Amino acid sequence: MASLTPSQVLNDRASRGSLSRVLLLAARLRAWLFLLLLLVLFEVWAQVSYGASFMFSSYNAQSIAVFAVAPLLLALGETFVIIAGGIDLSVGFIMGLSAVISAQGANIAGSYMPAFPAMLAGIAAGLLVSLIPGAVNGWLISKLKVPPFIGTLGMFGVARGVAFLLAAGTTVPVTNSDFAYLGNGRVLGFPLVVVITVLFLLLMSYILGQTRFGQHTYAVGASEQAAVRAGINVGRHTRKLYLLSALCAGLGGVLYTARFTAGAAQAGEPLLLDSIAAVVIGGASLFGGSGTILGTVAGSLVIAVIQYGLVFIDVEPFWQFVAVGVVIIISVLVDQTQRKLGGDR
Repeated sequence: MASLTPSQVLNDRASRGSLSRVLLLAARLRAWLFLLLLLVLFEVWAQVSYGASFMFSSYNAQSIAVFAVAPLLLALGETFVIIAGGIDLSVGFIMGLSAVISAQGANIAGSYMPAFPAMLAGIAAGLLVSLIPGAVNGWLISKLKVPPFIGTLGMFGVARGVAFLLAAGTTVPVTNSDFAYLGNGRVLGFPLVVVITVLFLLLMSYILGQTRFGQHTYAVGASEQAAVRAGINVGRHTRKLYLLSALCAGLGGVLYTARFTAGAAQAGEPLLLDSIAAVVIGGASLFGGSGTILGTVAGSLVIAVIQYGLVFIDVEPFWQFVAVGVVIIISVLVDQTQRKLGGDR
């Protein structure tokens, strides 16, 4: 067998390098590639079966956006925590607790004041109460060194029990008309909850990508020891992260109450897996140190398209869990491959 010339060896190395770069780029853009593939599949199905468009229907687009609001809000806070090498399993029932409190707060305040200030009182109550479990999570993890998985799992149970107790095991209806408009109104033809979520995610993107807080989050996730040596107060930063995660869940609870005009303790129960899945699908590593808000948005849209698309084509809803689970597994495998190729950041 003839040996390769030096130029052939260089060309072979260059081609392998080009292939690796393409694979790394595909790995980093996997959420958007998943999203594109799903949209194409559902578009083909819609054209063949119904003679209509799935992808270019404004009704479908707005429905998918509304589907994505709640899991995206939980995922935004989860993104910061996961980038820092932690995890928050309590966000689902912190959302439920916030939903119940915001409903009760608006109802109580409505007995003494007009609809709009009563709505603001309900929103404030829901957001402030959500910070309590977030503060406890941060204290347990930073001060008592409880593993994040165990600490937030415990808070999952506490928030769940308190929410059901306060709601007396049922939903809490809201009669405030302004609250109903917040959840179901429109601005320039767009659902108001989607507009609020977009503004909030822009704020979170700025915090993560353009502030010292975001830089410290990446540093803690990459190497906690190196972060300490760099002068970062890791304990204080950890407490802030779990407060932020709880606040995002609290906002999700408030918008849930507004959308359905009722607060429910179980409002966020099915969204825990979706929120973590959105972050992982979006490219964040469960080992910490990597992830973006834009990736989380793509991951949330992937899940929303799966859920809405399967309903659209009249498939049993239980297949949603199977589809999301498969996408999670593929994303983790892609992340591991990316690390082996040396593309981790």
